[in-house]
Amino acid sequence: MASTSPPSKLELQALSVLWHEGPSTVSELLGLMPDGKDRAYTTVLSMMQSLERKNLVKRKKSGRAHVYETAQTKEDIVNQATTDFLTNAFGGRLGEAILTLLSAGTLTPEEKTNIERELKRHKAMAAKKAKKASKKAAESKTTVKKKTVKVAAKKAAKKTQKAAKKVAAPKAKKAAKKVAAPKAKKVAKKAVAKKAKKAAKKTVAKKVKKAAKKKVAKRAKK
Repeated sequence: MASTSPPSKLELQALSVLWHEGPSTVSELLGLMPDGKDRAYTTVLSMMQSLERKNLVKRKKSGRAHVYETAQTKEDIVNQATTDFLTNAFGGRLGEAILTLLSAGTLTPEEKTNIERELKRHKAMAAKKAKKASKKAAESKTTVKKKTVKVAAKKAAKKTQKAAKKVAAPKAKKAAKKVAAPKAKKVAKKAVAKKAKKAAKKTVAKKVKKAAKKKVAKRAKK
């Protein structure tokens, strides 16, 4: 929507003529304004030029005349105007606004039928929205519950893991000691035995060498 400012009350009347009657000239608009007041041609022309500046109407040339047509949909303009009117005049109370509007004039049978149809549609939409909101609330509740359970399970798992580590660590240490002690003892024995064997060999070799020297010396002496 390109409009930058809303139409005035008089401009809204002109737009209503264009929505119902179609593209019109200033002269045609002059005799169709809903309030029926007498206005100068220049007044209506100025008003249409203002609407054109607001991008609410478009102007095209047809012969010597300038024809104006709406540039925005009725829904876009009326919805905003209605919302503003409802807020400013009735504090947003839709029921009160409807009753006031109904008392302002007489409805034709066709208008009554249209209103009844619209009320039924509104009721169906309200029921649908309520159902959707209820479903969304239930889904949200389920999601929150699942998240809570998930978080609780995660915390419990973390605590269990921590407790298991506390119990397992001393046991593992003790078991390691049990396994390591005999191995260390066995290795130590092997190392001692090897050293003892080596030392014994050296001692024997030394004694043999010494005995051999004595024997040689004794023979040389003879």
